[in-house]
Amino acid sequence: MTIVPPSLITPLRGINPPQWLSPRGYSHAMAGTGTFVFVGGQIATDASGRVMSVGLVAQARQALRNVCTVLAEAGGAREHIAQMTWYVLDIDHYRALPRELGVVYREVMGRHYPAMVLVEVTGLADPSAVVEIAATAILPVGSRLSPMGDPTLP
Repeated sequence: MTIVPPSLITPLRGINPPQWLSPRGYSHAMAGTGTFVFVGGQIATDASGRVMSVGLVAQARQALRNVCTVLAEAGGAREHIAQMTWYVLDIDHYRALPRELGVVYREVMGRHYPAMVLVEVTGLADPSAVVEIAATAILPVGSRLSPMGDPTLP
């Protein structure tokens, strides 16, 4: 059993107006206190920077993993993500795959549902990419940034 000091407990709380229908797969808003980490758009690249997967579902899985990897380097975890923005090339294709994308999402993100934005775009920087995911996280007060993420830390 792991005991987490109160200052390191996830500082986020979902905000969903009770008079509205409960959202599925996202929160209307998140609130928290701590250190903000802004994760730039991640696509389905491997460690060498190449897009190795084909298709929205496979690329979404890898892009989510990449978001979590960058966040971990900053000392955070998926439950610290307050907001995600997904950029897709084909929103109809996204809408046609709710179950498959839900499985991939839960595989990587668990049952953590930050505020979400979905945007259809005409292109992404890498022509092989079909999805790009950016995130904003709030690390708990008292958490320590990774030394790689902050050159002033020992």
